[in-house]
Amino acid sequence: MKKEAAFATMRSRMCGSPAFTLLLLAMTCLACSADSVRLPGVGAPNPFDGGVAPVAGGVIDKLVFGRLKTLGIEPAPLCTDAVFVRRAFLDVIGTLPTAQEARAFIESRDPAKRSALIEGLLAREEFADYWTMKWCNLLRVKSEFPINLWPNAVQAYHRWIRTCVRDNVPYDRFAREMLTSSGSNFRKPQVNFYRAVQGKDPPSLAQAVALTFMGTRVETWPNERRANLAVFFSRVGYKITSEWKEEIVFFDIGRTTATPSAVLPDGTTVNLSPMQDPRAVFADWLIQPTNPWFTRPIANRAWCWLLGRGILHEPDDIRADNPPRNPELLRYLEQELVASQYDLRRLFRLILNSQTYQLSCIPRSASPEAEAEFACYPPRRLEAEVLIDAINQVTGTTEKYISRIPEPFTYVPEEKRSIALADASITSAFLDLFGRCPRNTGLESEQRSQLPTSAQQLHLLNSSHIRNKLEQGPTIRALLQSAQSPRDVASSLYLTILSRYPAAEELAAVEAHALKGTKPERAGAELLWALINSAEFQFRH
Repeated sequence: MKKEAAFATMRSRMCGSPAFTLLLLAMTCLACSADSVRLPGVGAPNPFDGGVAPVAGGVIDKLVFGRLKTLGIEPAPLCTDAVFVRRAFLDVIGTLPTAQEARAFIESRDPAKRSALIEGLLAREEFADYWTMKWCNLLRVKSEFPINLWPNAVQAYHRWIRTCVRDNVPYDRFAREMLTSSGSNFRKPQVNFYRAVQGKDPPSLAQAVALTFMGTRVETWPNERRANLAVFFSRVGYKITSEWKEEIVFFDIGRTTATPSAVLPDGTTVNLSPMQDPRAVFADWLIQPTNPWFTRPIANRAWCWLLGRGILHEPDDIRADNPPRNPELLRYLEQELVASQYDLRRLFRLILNSQTYQLSCIPRSASPEAEAEFACYPPRRLEAEVLIDAINQVTGTTEKYISRIPEPFTYVPEEKRSIALADASITSAFLDLFGRCPRNTGLESEQRSQLPTSAQQLHLLNSSHIRNKLEQGPTIRALLQSAQSPRDVASSLYLTILSRYPAAEELAAVEAHALKGTKPERAGAELLWALINSAEFQFRH
């Protein structure tokens, strides 16, 4: 009943035509479906499917399509250019393309325009912001309970991570610095890896290391094996200073290990010198190019981040009884990563340019294995930060973020986008409602948005927060006021919000509404509200 009341309230506020109200309600109700991305209108043509069959050109495609053929699963066709430009922007930089960017890409006749777009996105500043957010989710960058890094350390840690992402620091160096560094949590930010663990005892540290860098959950290991791993982190010391919330993480030379030797996860026994930091011994073993404990997890994560699920799923649950779906594909990605000297951006480029990544989200096979075998692109909800940034971009508005606890207070400039927020403790009712990663555990599953809820849909439908953006946003007001005809309104809004041109049936519905006497600006406001509430806007597809 609450949802029906919300529909009625919005209908009375915004819609003057019963026929157009039916169109809006049809679009809005589709957004409430968690099963799949649906089309924004009854009888509308499929804007996701380009109708072109994929061709296995590169190694990735040969391995994926070859396995699909063996399983008798038909891959989806390639997606349209309009879908690809939106998908690539969201997946690579967590940002919607502008109407101008979408139009230029769709209308370009360059046969290499998809590869060119990928190169451009990998070089943009937003790439560093978005992937820093992804890494901060895994590394638990959060000032308050239960992590308690505190704001000064959060800012330093976030800045260091972003610099590494922006400068494309090789992944082996990125990992080794976190594993072996000592110093002040303010002046040597990477030591915060050991502070962002809820327990400072060796078993807790070993568990965090295994989850983050080895993609495995040591809770499933035998007790002896867990104890062996903990030995390498048994001489990590912590010391406070006179500066507020500063803490020194160091190799405690005065603390001895239980044994003069230790056993690595692959069963190798190594000697530990009293003057040698066991963390360095472990890190040197871990980042060897031939070590699958290191290459496999990050290659699998990279695939999961871009394709929605790992080749080995979950990506941080690597164990003997959870084999990869396509072992040859995972092995190939590992080899390419090592050959590039751990250049993650190069690995992203390889995946993004594959036809597997560019498949439509509309499956051609009813097989329950189709999604797990990457026979189509899996629709996924936008992360909370990406969604509010998209709404702000469309409307020309901003968000106010203030965190009064803990001290010192955190004030975020209004022009700063949500994907660039350093601290998961920053207060935001919208981000919390839409399932932002809490950064409590470092599990990959924490990063994924949950299924849509009634509270989320009602917020988009009927909250003053969103309504004020739609009604008062300078960008959208200027667009609507400058429109000369209903067709102009529809084309501009579809490009701005959905990154595509409206289909003929959609244009006809808008024009039919205009014939009933509704002014273009009013009709545009109603269409804007409907598109923002569509599943097509709220999902990446």
